[in-house]
Amino acid sequence: MLGSVRTGGIRVKLADLIDPFQPAPGPPPRSLWRFIRWGVAGTWPVLLGAAALSALAGVTEVVSALLLGRVIDAALDSGPLGFFDQNIGLVIMFVLFFVVLRPLAFGLSSVANTIVVQPNVNVLVQARLNRWTLGQPVTFFDNDFAGRIAQKQVQTARALTEVANESINTVSFALASIVGSVVLLVVIHPALALMLAVWIVGYFALIRHFLPAVRARSGARAGARAMVSGQVVDTITNIKTVKLFAHADHEDRAALNAMDVFRDTAIDFGHVQAAFRFWLMTVAGVLPVLLVGGAVWLWSVGASTPGDIAAAGAVAIRIAQMTGWVSFVLMTIYGNLGEVEDGMRTLTPEPTLVDAPDAADLGRIAGAVRFEDVSFAYGRRSGGIEHIDLDIRPGEKIGIVGASGAGKSTLVALLLRLYDVEAGRVLVDGHDVRDITQESLRRQIGMVTQETAMFNRSALDNIRYGRPEASAAEVEAAACAAQAHDFILEMQDHNGRKGYAAHLGERGVRLSGGQRQRIALARAFLKNAPILVLDEATSALDSEVEAAVQTSLDALMEGKTVLAIAHRLSTIAAMDRIIVLDDGHVVETGSHDALLARAGVYARYWDRQSGGFIGTEEAAE
Repeated sequence: MLGSVRTGGIRVKLADLIDPFQPAPGPPPRSLWRFIRWGVAGTWPVLLGAAALSALAGVTEVVSALLLGRVIDAALDSGPLGFFDQNIGLVIMFVLFFVVLRPLAFGLSSVANTIVVQPNVNVLVQARLNRWTLGQPVTFFDNDFAGRIAQKQVQTARALTEVANESINTVSFALASIVGSVVLLVVIHPALALMLAVWIVGYFALIRHFLPAVRARSGARAGARAMVSGQVVDTITNIKTVKLFAHADHEDRAALNAMDVFRDTAIDFGHVQAAFRFWLMTVAGVLPVLLVGGAVWLWSVGASTPGDIAAAGAVAIRIAQMTGWVSFVLMTIYGNLGEVEDGMRTLTPEPTLVDAPDAADLGRIAGAVRFEDVSFAYGRRSGGIEHIDLDIRPGEKIGIVGASGAGKSTLVALLLRLYDVEAGRVLVDGHDVRDITQESLRRQIGMVTQETAMFNRSALDNIRYGRPEASAAEVEAAACAAQAHDFILEMQDHNGRKGYAAHLGERGVRLSGGQRQRIALARAFLKNAPILVLDEATSALDSEVEAAVQTSLDALMEGKTVLAIAHRLSTIAAMDRIIVLDDGHVVETGSHDALLARAGVYARYWDRQSGGFIGTEEAAE
């Protein structure tokens, strides 16, 4: 079998010679060559083996010219009648070489590149970049287009794979061909080898002149291409908003502006590409003139044979033809290096929020939460929260209210350690959240938000995201508890998948807001974490469904520490304690009845509500 080899009685698939999912050797470097070594670390023995096979294929090109010359000389020496009788060994060697050995060398080289190297290196680099990107804090994603980040991952993995593959497939092949050609020409006459050496110096001087410009302009083109992707993905992601505001023309102009920049960078790249190819082909044309002319002159003075002229001509024409191919590949390699650099700049920054070197895994907790003199303003001088002291007992239900910008979501983000506090400490069961791993912390916290995140996967997979090892029966039970089971059974996607197998569309676009929120509630039911955060968890539900879900929420909250953010005060009136935030400070705390009796900020919110929401003051205010 071409795709496998047998070693010691064990069949080894060639495609498995590289493990494409092996971990990276540390964080990605920010210099080009070290980054490339990081990307392909763990594959060097296989890459070198593939390069050796490519070099072997390159040597066969020189052997082809050598055999051609020997056949011509033998034919001239023996004449047409005695050629086969006198040269049967040479004829057999000629046939075996061209029919068996040469195809085998090229076949093995092709297998190494197309089966072993290309598929695995691409996946290896992309997997490493994806793992690194997933470790970035939320601010990394807040500050960029999702489409642009994804494009950079794909672009960088593809470009680095092309660099590795073409270096093996072309550079090794070409170097072996040139070295073999020099040896052959030395055998014919040292003067011919000297001519080839002088030509090679001029060839590489030309390459050295052009390729830095190719690399720089390719990087600029890659950056512009990623911006086009980012702009288009951003528009498509928000297509409903575009439609509702009738801004198709506006989005079209934004996309066209990005495309115009990409077009300009592509034209700049085309200029240097065209000039490069022209001068290289001119230099390539000089080589046959030098070698064939030199061999003919040497023959005229009795220093070479007609077979030597044929061999030198074959070498010259082959190298001249290969020059165009190699120049194109070298330009592609340098272009890809520019794309690798461009992607590297975007994807390799050190995360600004990382686990401590000695961070411990947080096991199952009781659910005590403490904010100890916590301040955080997103790096600004003002805003966020200031000097928050808040002690929440295990199993206590806390309602958090306040006007927009009061700091409610900031408080939750710090508990989840999406950001690090700028002053003070956040403690969970007495552990500073900075001293435990982020993953183990977030496994202990269930969350349902107003902006519900959905994947374009099945309803089953979306609910099971709360606990990936859950059985289908457990998923269904969670959906029933969240009042989602009935509408899930009625779903069918565009591919005919039904019920729990139906896909929800990108960001859950096929669901209503209330349906999305019930899926999120089911996910939280399934996770069953000791701390539960509800950020406007029932805001998208109508009154009838909310009443049904509220009963289930009461069951979900049983025995858990709950932090519930709400503008609709009726949803948190029964909480053990209500925290009132104003301008980043805790201004009131107490039960619903106690706060109403106090006649302060909370009582003012309650009095001003119309339909149960904060912020709908009477017009006479």
